[in-house]
Amino acid sequence: MDKMLTSIPREDGYRMPGEFEPHSKTWMLWPERPDTWREGARPSQRAFVEVAKAISQFEPVIIGVNPDQYQNALGVLPSLVQVVVIENNDAWMRDSGPTFVIDNTGIVRGIDWIFNAWGGLEGGLYYPWELDDAVPQKVLEMEGMDRYLAPIVLEGGSIHVDGQGTLITTEECLLNPNRNPTLSKDEIEIVLRNYLNVSKIIWLGNGVYNDETSGHVDNLCCFLEPGVLALTWTDDTYDPQYEISMDALRRLEHTSDARGNKLIINKIHQPDPVTITDIEAQGVQTVSGTKPRKAGDRMAATYVNFYLCNRGAIVPTFEDQHDQVALETLQTLLPHRKVVGVLAREILLGGGNIHCITQQQPRGK
Repeated sequence: MDKMLTSIPREDGYRMPGEFEPHSKTWMLWPERPDTWREGARPSQRAFVEVAKAISQFEPVIIGVNPDQYQNALGVLPSLVQVVVIENNDAWMRDSGPTFVIDNTGIVRGIDWIFNAWGGLEGGLYYPWELDDAVPQKVLEMEGMDRYLAPIVLEGGSIHVDGQGTLITTEECLLNPNRNPTLSKDEIEIVLRNYLNVSKIIWLGNGVYNDETSGHVDNLCCFLEPGVLALTWTDDTYDPQYEISMDALRRLEHTSDARGNKLIINKIHQPDPVTITDIEAQGVQTVSGTKPRKAGDRMAATYVNFYLCNRGAIVPTFEDQHDQVALETLQTLLPHRKVVGVLAREILLGGGNIHCITQQQPRGK
């Protein structure tokens, strides 16, 4: 059984590590719902297998599945990947899963945020979501870890930290009235400081254009290491993403991290606009309460939604002219990691990407 704590991480000496710090394992969930994933989720399952294979070169992977998918997942995943039963509504472990925190002695605990499917009944992406909201407790019970129950709605994709006191997020997401409508910006900052042990919060404006998560920062910008960021970019001044990225760049250039250091910002050019095809849209079931997939809709395609694992970086690719440059740029920026590209269109069709379907567990003592 996990133990639910009544204290707060900061007072207990716990912090959220940067994603680039050592991991003990990666957690994922298994896609299956036909109103999110086309063709009964078979194409997306193949993509998830490729992501799991890529990560398992570098660290252990555990995938949680609903009971009816256990044999299917076991049959198609490599034997290195552990399959466990974790009931869920959909496969976004970054957002529904726990956020892990660690103290100076190497003890790891978990934070259980409130999850409401990216907006609840006011613009949320599906209903119900109670199984997703219970995922952190199940993961932490499996690991025998203590659990902090956080008092706000928050998804893991809406925050990035440098592990040294700095957090980046977006106003579009965390200040959205469908998340924590009774809380002010200052009150949300207090919770972030208390639960993640950060002292500097950098607010960017909007997330990536047309991002249905209300602009998660993990599509827009992330830490490669303390003080060093990757930022989604486009040189096309007519693209709606241009002003969003330019605004983020200005904000980042005019601030510093928690230690007072100026930030180094690396632009990663986005792929050309990726839109849903007729065939792809027809393959997704239309269900009341779930955001529909419409042919011609532009998806929030970005290379910045990559996942850092031990000595590796798993990067989404789109069979796009910008793929190779993005991979080469990230390899240059991450010289001590092996950069691995994985075709990710099928994940993107569900509304997110590689970072959205993974959650790192830091390496403890």
